[in-house]
Amino acid sequence: MSTQRQYPVVPAPHFDVPGEAAIDRVQAFADSMTLRRTVRDFSSRPVPQEILEHAIRAAATAPSGANLQPWRFVVVTDPERKRRLREAAEEEEREFYERRASQEWLDALAPLGTDWRKPFLEDAPAVIIVFEVHKGPETPRPYYVKESVGIAVGFLLAGLHQAGLATLTHTPSPMRFLNEVCDRPQEERAYVVVPVGYPADDAMVPDITRKPIDEVIVRL
Repeated sequence: MSTQRQYPVVPAPHFDVPGEAAIDRVQAFADSMTLRRTVRDFSSRPVPQEILEHAIRAAATAPSGANLQPWRFVVVTDPERKRRLREAAEEEEREFYERRASQEWLDALAPLGTDWRKPFLEDAPAVIIVFEVHKGPETPRPYYVKESVGIAVGFLLAGLHQAGLATLTHTPSPMRFLNEVCDRPQEERAYVVVPVGYPADDAMVPDITRKPIDEVIVRL
Protein backbone atom coordinates (compact mmCIF):
# COMPACT_ATOMS: atom_id res chain seq x y z
CA MET A 1 0.00 0.00 0.00
CA SER A 2 1.25 3.46 -0.92
CA THR A 3 2.17 5.78 1.95
CA GLN A 4 2.46 8.87 -0.28
CA ARG A 5 -1.17 10.00 -0.14
CA GLN A 6 -1.66 13.64 0.83
CA TYR A 7 -5.46 13.55 1.01
CA PRO A 8 -7.97 11.96 3.42
CA VAL A 9 -9.19 8.44 2.68
CA VAL A 10 -11.87 6.07 3.97
CA PRO A 11 -12.17 2.29 3.62
CA ALA A 12 -13.40 1.07 0.23
CA PRO A 13 -16.95 -0.33 0.28
CA HIS A 14 -17.34 -4.11 0.18
CA PHE A 15 -20.69 -5.59 -0.78
CA ASP A 16 -19.70 -9.28 -0.61
CA VAL A 17 -22.44 -10.56 -2.93
CA PRO A 18 -22.08 -14.34 -3.34
CA GLY A 19 -21.42 -15.54 -6.89
CA GLU A 20 -24.86 -16.96 -7.67
CA ALA A 21 -26.62 -13.99 -6.08
CA ALA A 22 -24.41 -11.62 -8.07
CA ILE A 23 -25.35 -13.36 -11.31
CA ASP A 24 -29.03 -13.27 -10.38
CA ARG A 25 -28.86 -9.56 -9.56
CA VAL A 26 -27.13 -8.46 -12.73
CA GLN A 27 -29.29 -10.76 -14.86
CA ALA A 28 -32.45 -9.31 -13.34
CA PHE A 29 -31.15 -5.80 -13.97
CA ALA A 30 -30.26 -6.62 -17.58
CA ASP A 31 -33.63 -8.29 -18.16
CA SER A 32 -35.37 -5.21 -16.78
CA MET A 33 -33.33 -2.85 -18.94
CA THR A 34 -34.14 -4.80 -22.11
CA LEU A 35 -37.72 -3.56 -21.61
CA ARG A 36 -36.60 0.07 -21.68
CA ARG A 37 -37.84 1.92 -24.75
CA THR A 38 -37.88 5.53 -25.84
CA VAL A 39 -41.46 6.78 -25.41
CA ARG A 40 -42.94 9.88 -27.03
CA ASP A 41 -46.53 9.64 -25.79
CA PHE A 42 -46.98 10.41 -22.11
CA SER A 43 -49.85 10.13 -19.65
CA SER A 44 -50.86 13.20 -17.64
CA ARG A 45 -50.44 11.11 -14.47
CA PRO A 46 -48.14 13.08 -12.14
CA VAL A 47 -44.72 11.76 -11.19
CA PRO A 48 -43.84 11.93 -7.48
CA GLN A 49 -41.00 14.38 -6.90
CA GLU A 50 -39.39 11.89 -4.56
CA ILE A 51 -38.86 9.46 -7.45
CA LEU A 52 -37.18 12.15 -9.55
CA GLU A 53 -34.96 13.19 -6.68
CA HIS A 54 -33.82 9.65 -5.91
CA ALA A 55 -33.07 9.03 -9.60
CA ILE A 56 -31.02 12.22 -9.73
CA ARG A 57 -29.29 11.25 -6.50
CA ALA A 58 -28.26 8.00 -8.19
CA ALA A 59 -27.10 9.90 -11.30
CA ALA A 60 -24.96 12.16 -9.15
CA THR A 61 -22.97 9.16 -7.90
CA ALA A 62 -21.44 8.69 -11.37
CA PRO A 63 -17.64 8.84 -11.66
CA SER A 64 -16.28 12.11 -12.99
CA GLY A 65 -12.96 13.63 -14.03
CA ALA A 66 -11.05 14.71 -10.88
CA ASN A 67 -14.33 14.10 -8.98
CA LEU A 68 -15.53 17.59 -9.97
CA GLN A 69 -19.06 16.30 -10.71
CA PRO A 70 -19.67 18.75 -13.59
CA TRP A 71 -23.43 18.32 -13.88
CA ARG A 72 -26.63 20.14 -13.09
CA PHE A 73 -30.10 18.56 -13.29
CA VAL A 74 -32.88 21.09 -13.91
CA VAL A 75 -36.34 19.61 -13.23
CA VAL A 76 -39.10 21.44 -15.10
CA THR A 77 -42.71 20.77 -14.11
CA ASP A 78 -44.24 24.25 -14.51
CA PRO A 79 -46.65 24.18 -17.51
CA GLU A 80 -45.70 27.67 -18.70
CA ARG A 81 -41.99 26.85 -18.59
CA LYS A 82 -42.63 23.61 -20.49
CA ARG A 83 -44.60 25.56 -23.12
CA ARG A 84 -41.68 27.93 -23.62
CA LEU A 85 -39.33 24.97 -23.82
CA ARG A 86 -41.42 23.29 -26.50
CA GLU A 87 -41.80 26.43 -28.61
CA ALA A 88 -38.08 27.17 -28.56
CA ALA A 89 -37.13 23.54 -29.26
CA GLU A 90 -39.56 23.25 -32.16
CA GLU A 91 -38.14 26.39 -33.74
CA GLU A 92 -34.67 24.85 -33.73
CA GLU A 93 -35.94 21.44 -34.81
CA ARG A 94 -37.89 22.86 -37.75
CA GLU A 95 -34.69 24.47 -38.99
CA PHE A 96 -32.87 21.14 -38.54
CA TYR A 97 -35.38 19.01 -40.42
CA GLU A 98 -35.99 21.52 -43.21
CA ARG A 99 -32.49 22.92 -43.79
CA ARG A 100 -29.58 21.61 -41.69
CA ALA A 101 -29.96 17.83 -41.70
CA SER A 102 -28.39 15.83 -44.53
CA GLN A 103 -30.59 13.45 -46.51
CA GLU A 104 -28.58 10.56 -45.07
CA TRP A 105 -29.45 11.71 -41.55
CA LEU A 106 -33.11 12.15 -42.42
CA ASP A 107 -33.19 8.67 -43.96
CA ALA A 108 -31.73 7.21 -40.73
CA LEU A 109 -34.46 8.94 -38.68
CA ALA A 110 -37.31 7.97 -40.99
CA PRO A 111 -38.02 4.51 -39.44
CA LEU A 112 -38.48 6.20 -36.04
CA GLY A 113 -41.19 8.53 -37.35
CA THR A 114 -39.73 11.69 -35.81
CA ASP A 115 -40.13 15.23 -37.11
CA TRP A 116 -39.79 18.80 -35.80
CA ARG A 117 -42.94 18.56 -33.67
CA LYS A 118 -42.13 17.92 -29.99
CA PRO A 119 -45.44 17.75 -28.05
CA PHE A 120 -43.85 15.48 -25.43
CA LEU A 121 -42.01 18.50 -24.03
CA GLU A 122 -45.38 19.76 -22.78
CA ASP A 123 -47.20 16.46 -22.32
CA ALA A 124 -44.64 14.79 -20.04
CA PRO A 125 -45.32 15.74 -16.41
CA ALA A 126 -41.62 16.43 -15.85
CA VAL A 127 -38.68 17.34 -18.04
CA ILE A 128 -35.14 16.96 -16.72
CA ILE A 129 -32.58 19.09 -18.54
CA VAL A 130 -29.03 17.99 -17.85
CA PHE A 131 -26.34 20.65 -18.09
CA GLU A 132 -22.57 20.34 -18.24
CA VAL A 133 -20.94 22.69 -15.72
CA HIS A 134 -17.84 24.44 -17.09
CA LYS A 135 -15.44 26.93 -15.54
CA GLY A 136 -17.19 30.00 -14.18
CA PRO A 137 -17.07 32.52 -11.32
CA GLU A 138 -18.06 29.85 -8.79
CA THR A 139 -17.09 26.63 -10.59
CA PRO A 140 -13.68 25.09 -11.41
CA ARG A 141 -12.55 23.92 -14.82
CA PRO A 142 -13.88 20.35 -15.31
CA TYR A 143 -12.04 17.45 -16.91
CA TYR A 144 -13.56 14.79 -19.18
CA VAL A 145 -16.82 16.66 -18.85
CA LYS A 146 -18.77 14.99 -21.66
CA GLU A 147 -17.69 11.53 -20.57
CA SER A 148 -18.62 12.31 -16.95
CA VAL A 149 -22.03 13.77 -17.77
CA GLY A 150 -22.75 10.96 -20.23
CA ILE A 151 -22.22 8.34 -17.53
CA ALA A 152 -24.43 10.31 -15.14
CA VAL A 153 -27.22 10.43 -17.73
CA GLY A 154 -26.97 6.66 -18.14
CA PHE A 155 -27.40 6.24 -14.39
CA LEU A 156 -30.37 8.64 -14.50
CA LEU A 157 -32.18 6.75 -17.27
CA ALA A 158 -31.60 3.41 -15.54
CA GLY A 159 -32.90 4.76 -12.24
CA LEU A 160 -36.05 6.22 -13.79
CA HIS A 161 -36.70 2.97 -15.65
CA GLN A 162 -36.40 0.98 -12.42
CA ALA A 163 -39.18 3.17 -11.01
CA GLY A 164 -41.48 2.26 -13.90
CA LEU A 165 -41.11 5.59 -15.69
CA ALA A 166 -40.70 6.18 -19.40
CA THR A 167 -38.11 8.55 -20.80
CA LEU A 168 -36.93 10.11 -24.02
CA THR A 169 -33.54 11.64 -24.79
CA HIS A 170 -33.93 14.81 -26.84
CA THR A 171 -30.99 16.84 -28.13
CA PRO A 172 -32.15 19.92 -30.06
CA SER A 173 -29.33 21.61 -31.93
CA PRO A 174 -28.17 24.16 -31.01
CA MET A 175 -29.23 24.08 -27.35
CA ARG A 176 -28.18 27.51 -26.07
CA PHE A 177 -31.83 28.58 -25.81
CA LEU A 178 -32.12 26.22 -22.82
CA ASN A 179 -30.00 28.55 -20.69
CA GLU A 180 -32.60 31.27 -21.13
CA VAL A 181 -35.60 28.97 -20.66
CA CYS A 182 -34.07 27.49 -17.49
CA ASP A 183 -32.41 30.66 -16.14
CA ARG A 184 -28.97 29.04 -16.15
CA PRO A 185 -25.60 30.88 -16.28
CA GLN A 186 -23.35 30.84 -19.34
CA GLU A 187 -20.86 28.40 -17.83
CA GLU A 188 -23.57 25.74 -17.93
CA ARG A 189 -24.11 24.06 -21.30
CA ALA A 190 -27.12 21.88 -22.04
CA TYR A 191 -26.24 18.24 -22.69
CA VAL A 192 -29.62 16.50 -23.08
CA VAL A 193 -33.34 17.03 -22.47
CA VAL A 194 -35.13 14.10 -20.80
CA PRO A 195 -38.95 14.13 -20.70
CA VAL A 196 -40.13 11.82 -17.91
CA GLY A 197 -43.49 10.27 -17.13
CA TYR A 198 -45.74 7.26 -17.41
CA PRO A 199 -46.56 6.05 -20.93
CA ALA A 200 -49.98 7.03 -22.28
CA ASP A 201 -52.47 4.16 -22.32
CA ASP A 202 -52.33 4.09 -26.13
CA ALA A 203 -48.58 4.74 -26.43
CA MET A 204 -46.84 2.89 -29.25
CA VAL A 205 -43.14 2.53 -30.03
CA PRO A 206 -41.36 1.63 -33.28
CA ASP A 207 -40.93 -2.10 -33.89
CA ILE A 208 -37.14 -2.19 -33.68
CA THR A 209 -34.65 -4.69 -32.29
CA ARG A 210 -31.36 -4.47 -30.45
CA LYS A 211 -28.14 -6.10 -31.54
CA PRO A 212 -27.52 -9.53 -29.97
CA ILE A 213 -24.83 -9.75 -27.32
CA ASP A 214 -22.34 -11.45 -29.64
CA GLU A 215 -22.39 -8.41 -31.92
CA VAL A 216 -21.50 -5.96 -29.19
CA ILE A 217 -19.07 -7.89 -27.01
CA VAL A 218 -15.47 -8.83 -27.85
CA ARG A 219 -13.91 -11.53 -25.67
CA LEU A 220 -10.11 -11.54 -25.60
